[in-house]
Amino acid sequence: MTTSDGSPLGLHPYPGIDRDRRMAVITGFLGAFLAILAGLLPVHQDTTEVRWTAGPDYASVTAPLVSGRPLDLTITAPCGPLAEVPDDTIVFSTLPDGAPGRISDGLVVQRSTDAAGDPAIEVAVRNTPLLSVPLSALRDPDCGSLRVRAEVGILVAELTGLSDDEGADGGAAENGQPNGEADGEDPVRAAVPGTMRPQVTGIFTDLTPASAPEGLDSSTVEITVDSRYSSSPTALKLAMMALGVLATLASVVFLHRLDGIDGRSDRRFVPRSWTRLSAVDGVVVGVLGFWHLVGANTSDDGYLLTMARSAGPSGYMANYYRWLGSPESPVGWYYEILRVFAEVSTASPWMRLPTLACGILAWLIISREVVPRLGRLARTWHRPRWTGAALFLAFWMAFNNGLRPEPVIALGALLTWSLVERSIATRRLVPGVAAIGVAAFSLGAGPTGLMCVAALAAGAREFVRMARRRAQVVGWAPLLGPVLAVGLALLYTVFADQTLAAVLEATRIRTELGPSLPWYGEKDRWEALFGVSADGGVARRFPVLLMLMCLALVTAVMLRRGRIPGAAAGPSRRLIGVIAGSLLFLVFTPTKWTHHFGVFAGLAGALAVLAVIALRSSTVSLRRSRWLVGAALCLVVGLSTATNNTWWYVSDYGIPFSDNFPDVLGVQVQYVAFVGGLLCLLVAGLIHAGILPDSPDGTVARRITRALPFLRSAPDTPAARTRDRRRIGAGRGPGIDGAPLTIVAFSVVIFELVSAVTAVFVQTPAYTVGRANLRALSGEPCSLADSVLVEEDSNDGLLRAVGAGPEISLGAGVVNGFAPNGLPDTITVDSAEASGALALSDSGEREPGDGVDAGTTGGRGEVTVNGSTVALPFGLDPDTTPVLGSYRRGPQVAAELTSAWYELPARRPNSPLLVMAVAGRIGPGDLTIEYGRPGRVGAAGPTDFEVMGSTTPVDIGPAPAWRNLRIPLESIPADAEVVRVVATDGNLDPDWWLAVTPPRNPRLRTLDEVVGHTDPVLVDWVVALAFPCQRPFVHNGGVAEIPRYRILADRESSAAANWWQSAGGGGPLLWTTQTVEAVTVPTYLDHDWSRDWGSLQRFEPLDPGATPADLVRSSSVQWGWTTPGPMR
Repeated sequence: MTTSDGSPLGLHPYPGIDRDRRMAVITGFLGAFLAILAGLLPVHQDTTEVRWTAGPDYASVTAPLVSGRPLDLTITAPCGPLAEVPDDTIVFSTLPDGAPGRISDGLVVQRSTDAAGDPAIEVAVRNTPLLSVPLSALRDPDCGSLRVRAEVGILVAELTGLSDDEGADGGAAENGQPNGEADGEDPVRAAVPGTMRPQVTGIFTDLTPASAPEGLDSSTVEITVDSRYSSSPTALKLAMMALGVLATLASVVFLHRLDGIDGRSDRRFVPRSWTRLSAVDGVVVGVLGFWHLVGANTSDDGYLLTMARSAGPSGYMANYYRWLGSPESPVGWYYEILRVFAEVSTASPWMRLPTLACGILAWLIISREVVPRLGRLARTWHRPRWTGAALFLAFWMAFNNGLRPEPVIALGALLTWSLVERSIATRRLVPGVAAIGVAAFSLGAGPTGLMCVAALAAGAREFVRMARRRAQVVGWAPLLGPVLAVGLALLYTVFADQTLAAVLEATRIRTELGPSLPWYGEKDRWEALFGVSADGGVARRFPVLLMLMCLALVTAVMLRRGRIPGAAAGPSRRLIGVIAGSLLFLVFTPTKWTHHFGVFAGLAGALAVLAVIALRSSTVSLRRSRWLVGAALCLVVGLSTATNNTWWYVSDYGIPFSDNFPDVLGVQVQYVAFVGGLLCLLVAGLIHAGILPDSPDGTVARRITRALPFLRSAPDTPAARTRDRRRIGAGRGPGIDGAPLTIVAFSVVIFELVSAVTAVFVQTPAYTVGRANLRALSGEPCSLADSVLVEEDSNDGLLRAVGAGPEISLGAGVVNGFAPNGLPDTITVDSAEASGALALSDSGEREPGDGVDAGTTGGRGEVTVNGSTVALPFGLDPDTTPVLGSYRRGPQVAAELTSAWYELPARRPNSPLLVMAVAGRIGPGDLTIEYGRPGRVGAAGPTDFEVMGSTTPVDIGPAPAWRNLRIPLESIPADAEVVRVVATDGNLDPDWWLAVTPPRNPRLRTLDEVVGHTDPVLVDWVVALAFPCQRPFVHNGGVAEIPRYRILADRESSAAANWWQSAGGGGPLLWTTQTVEAVTVPTYLDHDWSRDWGSLQRFEPLDPGATPADLVRSSSVQWGWTTPGPMR
């Protein structure tokens, strides 16, 4: 229907509408065009070069490239002096001596002998002999210099100054192998096409001013670093992006004016009801705030904290631990918020404030926007609101108490759907356009933001219907312009300081290096959820299963009746569609972690509200349906408790049932729930079969008394049966009131809260997350670094043997079957069985020794004081530390050992432990520490000692590697003066052996005191949130600083971290393993001595004399399509 002026009924053109239409078109399409153009606009591209001249010092320099390989590398050395280099000398190398990949990954120019045994200068790149030049060719007067050039697409080595007829061109490579000969002439040129650029961690040489030939000091090495991601916007780009943002905002304003053609007044943006608080609001906000302090964190918190901390020095938000330092674009705008917070403080409670704000805001949207739109019962009945709060809290506490983007996406998905509903309810386009913008930025926060598309799709038909109606008055262009501008506005954040070419290369690197799983890999996520691990703990499994149950229940009622009585039909259908669509879109995310389920927190809370309303439906009023619902709820509880109450890393410390299934009085909850579920199914089956009536219990009682007359309390007459039927019909409710759902959901929430509080009290004074957060509020933010005790010098505190020197002290008592070299040459460590996401993360690429402390797997080293050639671990001095072991080849014999007595020093607060390094497998009673006191005392001192008792050292593994067993001194009586080692090996299995060193009582300092706050540290992503005071190493212009320490997590987690940060994944281990040697420093968790908290490694440079290279920095203007080529 139309009015007299031809416009649709109810739409009224106003004065100035033509101007607003034109401006909406201009500003909308201008904003969209500039958003698309943002990736192509020019940037200031930072350029970093390393220019090294050999003389006069011949000093090696370090410059670890984050990308591994440079854009190009040029080496130039004069021929004559090069021919006089001493034999077996490395002239130039891009990796230091001792680097495992010096030949396989680097470039080496060295003086050696060729295949014929003649001296020659050889050039080798990545295991490929490129050029072998006889000294005669170098001494040719026409030879100018040796020049090696590696760049994208080709690698060339040649002697300049020699003409072709002298054999100057040996030809190009064939089949990837260099061809350096032509017509039998001397090889003076070789070329290899393809990407053969070497890895570079610096420029290293064996030459010194004394050994270098005269004239070689003019040799140069020039390296152009791949710093493609170090860029900043030009003034032109800033101006165009600012204009685009303003045009986008203006287009929304003009669309809002065009929305006014319906003649209705504008509604308040924030209704008055938002300011009214209720009891449920207080509970939700209180629980969120309390959990913020004592609750568990998420797995990637340390990852994102380190990215945020290093973004400032790096100049862009790099993926710190993988993918060659690629930026987080096209997703990751949310991390910039963390970057701002990290500049103020890195304490966990402060850094997680955005997450807490998202949780509170999400609940306010649920209670103020979502619940009223779900219909009359949702507005007037309180139980749905309480149930929604319980499921919302269960999701948020399990998944969203960290730094990951799931809280932002959960809020974005909820806000997108709310805006869609407001657009439909108010018949206005602007809320729908705002929903498009929120959906776009939710997708920009993380790949799981794709779920917002489901919310847009759910309301697309109504939105298009409204747009079509308005288009009859204003046309399509004024409507499409703002929609496109808002939908593409995310591109301003994607390309704020990056170019299209850089973002495409970063995306390619992430896809090639992985993990990037196809859609059918979705099963991995569910396998992790149902695994017994932190990814499948009670807290994570329950909310997901309850959400699925609610979805099935609501869908069943909707399909049966077409609507849910008491609920608004449209919003209910769209909510079901949004959640179902979100589960579908989750399949297409490239990674399959269980923490992605956190995006459902807000929508699941809304679904729980709808589920309670659905339970009142007459569809569920039949007793059979009620029993089936009870069975489903029991099944959810049973499956949720068929796992440990496990949390991630340090969040698990002290948590009840963290290593076993929850139980009550020794009976596991899962069995009680499954039995209850089976009983519910049995009753439902009996009702369905007609054995039991589908009516309340009165009729069942009457049938029983009819069969057993002696139980009757009143005569069974037709009038009595009629009276009972009337009473039953009047009392028959409309369904289930939802109390079981509410009770179960809140029970899990309370269980999680009690678990966290229990951990704090049980562990005190040892470390827990809750205790660390409370200390952070009091001005002590260093968290786990204040609780980890470090043994700086493993040789400090070695106990003195009574009446025996160190060379015989271990065997001064009884020694049978133990020998100084009684260890295998190498120790193969038992594999750590990973589970959950850790098991799914490596695709079978881990090595058996992953996660084992450096230097603890044996080998041969310096001769010890007792003649052993075993390589000692933990920096133990072979001149003072003996070792005895029971390993032997051939026939096996039982072995036993009793050491000399060792004097116990005076008790000191900073030396609370006796420690001894051992290797091998230790069975029950195989190794004990006996303590005693003087028995007989002669003129020269005690000559005999009385054994007072014994204690078993704490062994945290892993066997059979070297590890430090610890004995708390508080477990030894104060009047004990001496201790001795008693060891037996009665197992004749060749793989069952034992090796020991003398006990020591070391001085301990906290890790925070030892490592400090200024030295660069490689803090693994697993542990970084627990070490907020230690400074992560930074990289700038594509060059990283070399860390002095590395902090690792426990064995299982560090195995995953090693794989993630490996050279194959483009992580920092790509270059740290080529520049430093790791030495494990003994550490212990204060007052939690049996805990494997992780480990500390000290990095010792492979070339201690090398100094950081001087970097030559410059800048150039590059357009967005310019690329220097592939990174690798």
